[in-house]
Amino acid sequence: MASIANAIQSYQSGGLTHNQFLAQVDRQLAADQVNCARQLEQALSDEQTRMMLPPEVYAELQRRVEYLTGSQPGYGGEETRVQTERSDRPLPQSTASTGWGSQGQGAPERMKGIGDTLNGRFVLEECIGFGGMGTVYKALDLRKLEASDRKPYIAIKVLNVQFRGHPKSLITLQREARKAQQLAHPNIVMVYDFDRDGSTVYLTMEYLSGKALSQMLRAKDFTGLPYAEAMRIVNGMGKALAYAHERGFVHCDFKPANVILTDKGEVKVIDFGIARVFRKPEEDSEATVFDPGSLGGLTPAYASPEMLEHRDPDPRDDIYALACITYELLTGRHPFDRFPALHARGAGMKPQRPDNLGHKQWRALKAALSFDRETRTPSVERFLQEMEGHSRTPAYLVPAGAGMALAALLAVSFVYWSRTPGSSGASGTPDEFVPAEGARHEPQEQPAQQGKVPALTLAAVMPVLTRLPCSALAPTVQGNTLRVEGYLSRDVGVPRLKETLNAIPGVQTLDLDVHPVSSEKCGVIQAYAPYWVHNRQSGGHATIRTKAARAALIEGDPLVVDITTPDYQSYVNIDYYVLDGSVVHMVPGPRARANQAPPNYAATIGNLGNWVIAKPFGNELIALLVTPVPLFDSLRPEIEPRADYLRAVQARLQQIAAKHGQDKIAADFVQITTREKR
Repeated sequence: MASIANAIQSYQSGGLTHNQFLAQVDRQLAADQVNCARQLEQALSDEQTRMMLPPEVYAELQRRVEYLTGSQPGYGGEETRVQTERSDRPLPQSTASTGWGSQGQGAPERMKGIGDTLNGRFVLEECIGFGGMGTVYKALDLRKLEASDRKPYIAIKVLNVQFRGHPKSLITLQREARKAQQLAHPNIVMVYDFDRDGSTVYLTMEYLSGKALSQMLRAKDFTGLPYAEAMRIVNGMGKALAYAHERGFVHCDFKPANVILTDKGEVKVIDFGIARVFRKPEEDSEATVFDPGSLGGLTPAYASPEMLEHRDPDPRDDIYALACITYELLTGRHPFDRFPALHARGAGMKPQRPDNLGHKQWRALKAALSFDRETRTPSVERFLQEMEGHSRTPAYLVPAGAGMALAALLAVSFVYWSRTPGSSGASGTPDEFVPAEGARHEPQEQPAQQGKVPALTLAAVMPVLTRLPCSALAPTVQGNTLRVEGYLSRDVGVPRLKETLNAIPGVQTLDLDVHPVSSEKCGVIQAYAPYWVHNRQSGGHATIRTKAARAALIEGDPLVVDITTPDYQSYVNIDYYVLDGSVVHMVPGPRARANQAPPNYAATIGNLGNWVIAKPFGNELIALLVTPVPLFDSLRPEIEPRADYLRAVQARLQQIAAKHGQDKIAADFVQITTREKR
């Protein structure tokens, strides 16, 4: 490696001519192709970040590596690899024999470089980054300059010659621009547009004054950052990935070179160019037309084993890369010495605990570095929280689609879960909702009766409650105190309930926590009542709660709810019962299919404002239903009439209860009050 690195340094300092430099590299590669190809990749990664090679020279060196390694995973390089079909073609001749820039047969097409102008508008002034797919320039926008714009500079990504030769490259860049435009986040670079100038295809984006994270990590004297400083960068990267994941995108090539540390202290993630939609919306007619992942672009040192095995993308692929970078930030070293994950796994490599990491944080980092997707940390949010030392880590369960009472800000399409170690979930009725006046009652002592007071039993209480129409009421008996919580029709009324319960023999103290509901909700209450009551009496392990204070929301407010699941593997169903008589299937739905949850899991829905309140306004229900098997064999329409759905639900729940037991079905409600914004 030293000779190749020295050759690069000698060329940069003027000790070697262009032709002498390439000839020396070719001699090294001819002597030992496998090792020297790896050495060249490493040398490019190290040296290129400190002193930029001219774009045409970098492209020549990259071509040599690609010819030698073909479609095999490379070792240690940080550049995106575009995997192609292997061939037995000889190593391309160096410029020493063909003459760089000649137009003879086999000569490479000239790349746009510094000093060139694209479409008579963008002047390429400085090369600021390289990748396997493109070269990034700082460019002067002449139009902005004419308009006296105080910030006339933009960044332009120009496709490399090799990548432009791919028949789908233009589609790739168009898709990259479109996807990136959807990802409007403070930690993601702002993408403007894509265009072409003759055969040159390019992407325009905001210019960031700063340096790539790879420059910091590859510096000779870098040995790691203090924990707090490292986590500031990790949090910035994590927020960008979490935002993209919520919208259905996996980066697929997350690496230090794709993270920019700006002069203002910002952390920006760039290049979602080979990201693939891992849950494609059905209405996206282009979803099956082109998959950028078919180009095989990846960076071996940061690619998960599943990516190297060409499996479908998953958020946990990005989590593996994020964990590798986190380890580097803390130690100055790659956790697996920059070997690809498949090689590291086969060799039984295990990372050492960083000196500046506590036991909890080390467990979190090791979980994110797992070679097995199934045991890897399931969400970026959980990784960040555990790295901060939090034990309870609710993840994000993002709804998809828009109901009549909710406006979806962005269509998102995936569900993933966060384990809550040692917890069986919260219990009790959500305390955000305070029922109407008279519905909640403090314990009341009854007048002392003469003689012996009879014992109070649930057997005496349950028949009384089950006879009440439109109700889901769960009683608790302690001595001669009766506590009842739940939901009751306003037509029945709390005074009547109080009178009825006081008449039960043995009741001396009565404690009511009852939510009155309007008559149109009776169908929902009755369908779910048996499973809601059993859930409450068994500890209330399945819960749904709203983030809003007093469960009161106004038009435009985000709808955010937390859920927990029981201590068995289950399938989660979340439905929004709208005032107009329809039901919106939030999870699962046409664009949110996955809904399986391991035991004792917690999730948050809509934490980033994916759902906002819209008309009609009033009191509405959101229902959680947990079943041991899928509720239905196929997805139902995203929005359907409430009555039709409830009939199907009741019939299906009877089947599940008969086969698996009623105790394996759990339900909970949250009632929200919405109103128009004034």
